[in-house]
Amino acid sequence: MSNPVKITETVLRDAHQSLLATRMRIGQMLPQLEALDNIGYNALEAWGGATFDSCLRFLNEDPWERLDTLKAHLKKTPIQMLLRGQNLLGYNHYSDDVVRAFVNKASEHGVGVFRIFDALNDVTNLRTAIDAALKAKEKPHVQGCLVYTISPFHTNQTFVDLALELKKMGVHSICIKDMSGLLKPYVAEDLVKKLKAQVGLPIELHTHYTSGFGSMTYLKAIEAGVDIIDCALSPLANDTSQPCTETMIATLEGLERDTKLDRQAMEPIAKHFLGVKKEIMKEFNLPGYFDVNPKVLDFQIPGGMLSNMVNQLKEMGAADKYQELLDEMPKVREDLGFPPLVTPSSQIVGTMATMNVIMMANGQPRYTMVPNEVKDLARGKFGKTPKPVKKEVLEAMKIKPEDMITDCAVADAKEPKVADFKKELAEKGYPNASDEDVLSYALFPPVALEFFKNNR
Repeated sequence: MSNPVKITETVLRDAHQSLLATRMRIGQMLPQLEALDNIGYNALEAWGGATFDSCLRFLNEDPWERLDTLKAHLKKTPIQMLLRGQNLLGYNHYSDDVVRAFVNKASEHGVGVFRIFDALNDVTNLRTAIDAALKAKEKPHVQGCLVYTISPFHTNQTFVDLALELKKMGVHSICIKDMSGLLKPYVAEDLVKKLKAQVGLPIELHTHYTSGFGSMTYLKAIEAGVDIIDCALSPLANDTSQPCTETMIATLEGLERDTKLDRQAMEPIAKHFLGVKKEIMKEFNLPGYFDVNPKVLDFQIPGGMLSNMVNQLKEMGAADKYQELLDEMPKVREDLGFPPLVTPSSQIVGTMATMNVIMMANGQPRYTMVPNEVKDLARGKFGKTPKPVKKEVLEAMKIKPEDMITDCAVADAKEPKVADFKKELAEKGYPNASDEDVLSYALFPPVALEFFKNNR
């Protein structure tokens, strides 16, 4: 009996987030949306992640209008979004009220699959978003994530235990989210077997090619029974992106787990996105390519963040400090209790590592300058880190015992509600702001205001 592997296509979101700093416009997607819709993918990942911020900040696009356009052209294939639990798509925790309003609005505008994760794998930060998505009237598919990482304290069984907690919350499927390409092929085989045996939900695997493991990891996971894999069409595949869609389809052709997808039908789509890639590289002066780097097993930086960090270092005139930054990342991660490196913890650890490198170059000790987000992570505002933050680091940051937060849900309850943001926006000259604009403002206040100034 055939058991086809399903494929979620990432060309509209994670692929260009990983290789092109999330700079693809809706107009560049539009010519191929119907063609993508006809392939028979499990889902098209097209919203969430860094796309919301990038639309407002760099592309002068309304992310809600982008979602409406996607929905109008994708009639058969669910639109998938990546949602950071209590962080939504911003870099702070929001009140339950804002989380519920955002999830409901995203579902209403066409999100058919909510992939929900927490950077620290702290289930407290997942409950509200998962519950809101499960209760959305459009009945979207709700997927809970295991944010995969390597540390002295993470084993395959700890991830299975997390999956069992997510199952209790009512999720429809589980995603192994390997944002830095850390999952080795035989470890993947073992993890998938354990999840299939103990959890009993469909399992999806998401990885990046950063370490070079990509397609080997997928192949061993497929042999172990994984249900869905995330792939990117060839022009935006591999490097720090996902394994190549066409290659994975060809690998399985004629076998028991044949995807049954038409590789030839993808050729004109891939040709279009190759042209788009060249356009974006030229417009934003981006490299578009990243070498496979096995050192990612040590520094663990996610694909999308690598492309942004290269850009930021270049802008700061510190491109020569790239290797020092990669060396500093694992030290900061250990100091801060081994958080998995995914947004926002990856940016927080990355920012701190950057500050340390620049301070040390000027003869100052590490943790001389500490951004507030780093202090918030260290004192528990984002949830519980896998291991406690080092005592000497807390002292260097001047964090006292009374500053520590033991239950971030209590702190989240004090965050502003939708009505507060609506009132704030009215005071700033937008008394008739739509619900969507209020939510955009709640997530990215200065960026949204700049966007409104140019577009409202």
